[in-house]
Amino acid sequence: MSLKQRLTDDMKAAMKSGDKDSLGVIRLVNAAIKQKEVDERIQLDDTQVIAVLDKMVKQRKDSVDQYEKANREDLAAIERAEIGVIERYLPAKLGEAEILAAIDAAIGETGASGPADMGKLMAALKPKLAGQADMGQVSALVKQKLSG
Repeated sequence: MSLKQRLTDDMKAAMKSGDKDSLGVIRLVNAAIKQKEVDERIQLDDTQVIAVLDKMVKQRKDSVDQYEKANREDLAAIERAEIGVIERYLPAKLGEAEILAAIDAAIGETGASGPADMGKLMAALKPKLAGQADMGQVSALVKQKLSG
């Protein structure tokens, strides 16, 4: 079952069960997916849907930071709840050891040897780790690996 179909099925289930919180978030996700499809005139596959979901989670994490700085815990809690619903549809996150193993494999594939090869290495890693790792963390680990 594709991710888009799973989202649609879960939306129907949330409507039937009266789960308004999940329903609202799933509708937002579907709207973001549809918007991207219309803008780019394509049908998104699961990898592209995961990229949309990642972007939505990142936006909400930024909002949580802003709300906490403004002492608006009520709004931060809403954003955290939305993150929880969206993350149900993302693949399991990789641990640091698994990310390092992926970096080592990519170094072997690309022949990266120093900091100048960071872009090439990140380009190889991004499709493999999309949705499974925070790319900021991956970037920091790559930089550490290539410089030391």
